[in-house]
Amino acid sequence: MIQASEITILNYQSEYAEDFAAINIEWLEEFFYVEDYDREVLLNAEENIIDKGGYILFAAYKEQTIGTVALIKREEGTFELSKMGIRKAYRANGIGHVLMQAALNCARQNGIQHLWLDSNRKLGPAIHLYQKFGFKEIEVDPNTPYERCNIRMELLI
Repeated sequence: MIQASEITILNYQSEYAEDFAAINIEWLEEFFYVEDYDREVLLNAEENIIDKGGYILFAAYKEQTIGTVALIKREEGTFELSKMGIRKAYRANGIGHVLMQAALNCARQNGIQHLWLDSNRKLGPAIHLYQKFGFKEIEVDPNTPYERCNIRMELLI
């Protein structure tokens, strides 16, 4: 069992770009499939997230990136919490909790007032985690870029 104190949170650096894609593709292929929109964002993270004012964080354990989460800027003060994934071998160790706390800390430190996310009810543990941190279900945007989306949640900070 990994302890939260053993996890280091890292900010995005280009050397982690492949890890960002690999971690997310792993869970997408396990539960769904990689949609065209996912592929574009994951393979061009700097261009689609970082260069547009967003953030990507990583959970590292013993010098290996084992999880990630992104805050994608959608408009001033409003970001999508997205691309949160943990390598299969490290799931159920509380790493999602550590990543979520890091994402919320990043949001507060950067003046983000509104977070929303699109997900799927099939991901019960993830939905439970979002609720635990105060996210509330809202109406799904019919223009969501995710075919798998059947739940949208938001958090006002």
